[in-house]
Amino acid sequence: MPKAASSQLLPAQRSPLSGEVYARLEALLRQEKSPENLNTILRLLSKWRANLVTNTLVKKSGQTVLSGPFQGMTYLTAGSEGSTSARLLGAYEAALHPIIEKIIKRGYQQIIDVGCAEGYYAVGLAMRMPAARVIARDLNAVARAKCAQLAAANGVSAQIDIGGEIGHGDFDICTRAKTLVICDIEGAEAHLLDPARAQGLASADILVEVHDCFTAGLSALIAQRFEPTHKVRKIERSLPDAPLPAWMDTLSDFDRLIALWEWRMGPTPWLWMTRKGKSSDKE
Repeated sequence: MPKAASSQLLPAQRSPLSGEVYARLEALLRQEKSPENLNTILRLLSKWRANLVTNTLVKKSGQTVLSGPFQGMTYLTAGSEGSTSARLLGAYEAALHPIIEKIIKRGYQQIIDVGCAEGYYAVGLAMRMPAARVIARDLNAVARAKCAQLAAANGVSAQIDIGGEIGHGDFDICTRAKTLVICDIEGAEAHLLDPARAQGLASADILVEVHDCFTAGLSALIAQRFEPTHKVRKIERSLPDAPLPAWMDTLSDFDRLIALWEWRMGPTPWLWMTRKGKSSDKE
């Protein structure tokens, strides 16, 4: 059997995993043997391997998104969470790509990105929708700094308003302009996306990642909240179909899969919720 093509990947320099992986692995191996322990070890080593794939991708193909709705974006920073290589390949959250194209065609005047992280969607949509005002919000100061860096690298800083916490009353601005709300806040959507408290949401179209992996049935609950005012479509995970660079043909199947892996631990469906009677398409 041929050896894995590990020599074709570059070391995971500057990655915390590269410096700590052995110590963490040794600590895990001292714990009680169990399927849960093995799963933790597998994720640790897979993330280490993902760093090697990402470093090699950057070295060989640069820091420009290669395909997908944000093709051509300069992506200088690592993702705040999840795979950087999938973003660079243009394969990240592939199930949303048709929705992103619909969003661009609808010509929203303002986009509120709640949980903007490093700005992949905030900056990408600003690039594709130069007439839109983008309001990017994240509680994490490091994420906000990365978002500002990404906006500057792509020449859209003036278009994006970056800030911290957003509350129910802040959605009142949705009544003043054609608005899209994007929300990815690791389960806190259960509290924030409540139209009884945030009445302005009734005037917006909403794309939300729902963390059923943390709270079983949460997507059904949020869909029920918005059913009176919105058409609700549930979008499940799907395997990406993005083309890989030719040089990746030399990698093992495992490394090619790792390049597309988004690190998800369980179901995180999206809900695409468009206002009834206001949508321009016929979903």
